Amino acid sequence: MNILIVFAHPERHSLNGALLDVAISALQAQGHEVRVSDLYAMRWKATVDRSDFPDIPADERLKVASASSREFAEGGLTDDVKAEQDKLRWADTVILQFPLWWFAMPAILKGWVDRVYACGFAYGVGEQATAAGATATARGRWRASAPC
Repeated sequence: MNILIVFAHPERHSLNGALLDVAISALQAQGHEVRVSDLYAMRWKATVDRSDFPDIPADERLKVASASSREFAEGGLTDDVKAEQDKLRWADTVILQFPLWWFAMPAILKGWVDRVYACGFAYGVGEQATAAGATATARGRWRASAPC
């Protein structure tokens, strides 16, 4: 099985880092292929803004959902987002490894979801909801691990 672990902790030498190491070792020992997106090590941009949609004219109001849909359909998303989407297509299972801060995931992980889960790729409305792209991640299984 192909497993993607999205790791969202600023300190690699932490409980979360130790849990990541154990997960990688155990999964590989069972014969799974594991890839890790370490968001802090990648210096992941956590905010959605105009720079995520380079083809949107400067004088046009940014509407994130419609811009996301259009840029995904036209292949215009930024390279970092496309790379993460490719990892999701590859993965059979996705594990989100993060600390639980203020009753939620860290902003960097929320930003990963906001930017990577483009309309048309991971979700859709109406006809888009049944499109092949919108169901790309539906085949996978999700796990979240959130110790403090």
